[in-house]
Amino acid sequence: MRIAYHDILEKIEDWWPWHWWGDDDEEEEDEEKVNPDLNPVLLVPGIGGSILNAVNEKGKKERIWVRLFAADHEFRSKLFSLYNPLTGKTDSLDPKTTIEVPDDRFGLYSCDILDPDVLLRMDAVYYFHDLITQMTDKWGYKEGTTLFGFGYDFRQSNRLAEHMEKFKVKLESMYEASGGKKANIVSHSMGGILVKSFLALHPDIFEKYVNSWIAVAAPFQGAPGFIMDCLLTGVEFVKGWQRELFVAKWSMHQLLIECPSVYELLASSDFAWDDPPELRLWRKQEDGKSVKLERYGPKDYIGIMNQALEGNTMKYNGTIIPTPMNREILKWAKMTQLILQAAQMPESAKFYNIFGTSFDTPFHTCYGSKNKPIDELSSVLDLEADFSFVDGDGTVPIESAMSDGLRAELRIGIPGDHRCILNDDRLFRILKHFLKAGDPDPNYDPVIDFVLVTRFDSELKGSREDVAVTTSAIESDWEVVYDEYSVSLQHSQESVVTTTKGGALHTKVEAHTQMEIHCTYGNPSRFGGEEGIANMNLVSGDKSIVAAPKDTSIPADTRNHKVVQRKSWFWR
Repeated sequence: MRIAYHDILEKIEDWWPWHWWGDDDEEEEDEEKVNPDLNPVLLVPGIGGSILNAVNEKGKKERIWVRLFAADHEFRSKLFSLYNPLTGKTDSLDPKTTIEVPDDRFGLYSCDILDPDVLLRMDAVYYFHDLITQMTDKWGYKEGTTLFGFGYDFRQSNRLAEHMEKFKVKLESMYEASGGKKANIVSHSMGGILVKSFLALHPDIFEKYVNSWIAVAAPFQGAPGFIMDCLLTGVEFVKGWQRELFVAKWSMHQLLIECPSVYELLASSDFAWDDPPELRLWRKQEDGKSVKLERYGPKDYIGIMNQALEGNTMKYNGTIIPTPMNREILKWAKMTQLILQAAQMPESAKFYNIFGTSFDTPFHTCYGSKNKPIDELSSVLDLEADFSFVDGDGTVPIESAMSDGLRAELRIGIPGDHRCILNDDRLFRILKHFLKAGDPDPNYDPVIDFVLVTRFDSELKGSREDVAVTTSAIESDWEVVYDEYSVSLQHSQESVVTTTKGGALHTKVEAHTQMEIHCTYGNPSRFGGEEGIANMNLVSGDKSIVAAPKDTSIPADTRNHKVVQRKSWFWR
């Protein structure tokens, strides 16, 4: 019996847990899947979301971020850098090394899988990979025609002139490649700050080339607890990457202390926080006996951080380099935040804000304890923070993510971790709807995340037991009630949400969602004697949708459907 080599490979791919690259020369584009009418999409990653290559004097390239082997050593030798206030850039300490971002696959390579050599899947390095797969395999996008990426050196300021010029060139090239169509931008995390910087600095170009912008998990007013601890200890950044990248927390700290982008993510001191984030310190008092909990808000804690980092140093090639909190970067970052406040969406473009919820998110940051108070501020650098948490995605609080300061078509929150939200099916459904991609479902509502799905004939006929099996697959907790000829499913949900009214934030607002599905079956006297599920009603808020067999008087576009409801948080 002959077994084709190609068939063996397909079988292996079915169960092989590692990603399979194959041979580029043998790959054939399935043109039937490509939709040439789509607007092009630009994916913009956040901090740490772009591959960085170190290039030596001879032009030899070596991936330095992300790499899982010899990571810490190469990280220190090639990526350690110092800020240059004359250029606004942070430059590598190695004079023979320059850092560049690969532009292969029209920019997508740099933000797809951050370590292409990894064997077993690691979510920490699978950045936009799942989304890219969805878009190319299922939604009709094609790399280089309707799908592009924008990787960048995330150490640098989000408003660096070099970044802004490259972003402009990228939009222009997309416009040309797609035959004159405006771009839809999908940004993640700090990528949203870069896009907003471009909007503020180049509104005319943004208006000319951008159709819509969808920001996912953007820290519009900063990531208070996360960034503060990054600058003081480096711990939270390593935790955010699940300690899988094998870079020591102190190595990470020494890099971040000279990165303008990180300073630009400090909590905005000009924003009207409901409860301003604080740096809290348990400190010994001058009498040497009493202990006091000191609290510092956004306008005050920079001075305390300055004192704590005053003696911080970096060791590089045997040389000790002072690396206190960089006051020049602080000035630059403050100007960035002021520039961001001036951004306004053009009337011709739409803006959507999607953010993560339901995860404990660092907010107030405390060092020391009543029993182990801090004596010297410098000792903070060796401590782990004790956080007070708020709701968010584990990195960015809801209050910060929602407060974009822009004219938004919709702000919607879904339960999701800051990084893993990019792999979430709920996000894919919402993005697909906003982008008008794939097979559009006119009945999908991203706010409450439900969709009508056409029933198969085999589902329309059956016994009471068959109905029970069908309903058990619905992704919620339901109460099932039977009578002689019908089955009713009832579900209600009450949640605490955060919303905006008149531009002001309101928290602890109760949202009530109720759903009821009623199925009638098996009674020959109803609906002309036809057996099967005869009636289904969905009630959610002020919306009611009905589905039934084709011979009923229900409008055609709602006939012969079942309802699949998925949980989601929602905000208007």
